Amino acid sequence: MDLDTLAKLGEFVGGFFVVLSLIYLAHQVRMNTKSLRSENYARLLERMSTLQARVSAEPDLNRVFTVGSEDPGRLSRAERIRYAWALYDLFGTAEFMFHQSRAKALPRGVWARWEATIGWWLSHPGMRAWWAAKPSPLTADFEAFGDELIRNNRFDAAAVDRWHRFVSGDTQSMRPPGTETER
Repeated sequence: MDLDTLAKLGEFVGGFFVVLSLIYLAHQVRMNTKSLRSENYARLLERMSTLQARVSAEPDLNRVFTVGSEDPGRLSRAERIRYAWALYDLFGTAEFMFHQSRAKALPRGVWARWEATIGWWLSHPGMRAWWAAKPSPLTADFEAFGDELIRNNRFDAAAVDRWHRFVSGDTQSMRPPGTETER
């Protein structure tokens, strides 16, 4: 084997390992991207569950949130401000989810769930009032999304009705088919 043949063989082997390295690098980048997406989603859920835990554990915040969602006029000025901050937290998280969904960082089904949830939240009169009155805007595309949900009443009316029946204590009419009890 002459020197020229060895040089060509060396180039071929070197090229092969460069291609192999690029494939490995692409795989690592893909895995890192998946990991970052999972981490972002975990942070979103943690942020949302922290707010939900506070609302459920703090009786005063629960009352402010519950009353404010239906009629913020029944809250004191200080309570309306507290309600507004809670909604900035809620919709700030929703805004981040919205952008993550647009970047395809959330699975479609997950975003569909949260889109329906945002619509449900915006079905409450107090949340709609806050949405219209908030002094600090959210991103323009998220605001347009929320405005469209409100304008077209894009929420599950049956879910809202079930919620109101549940909160009022009417659980009999909400039993799944085949679970009726005889009296």
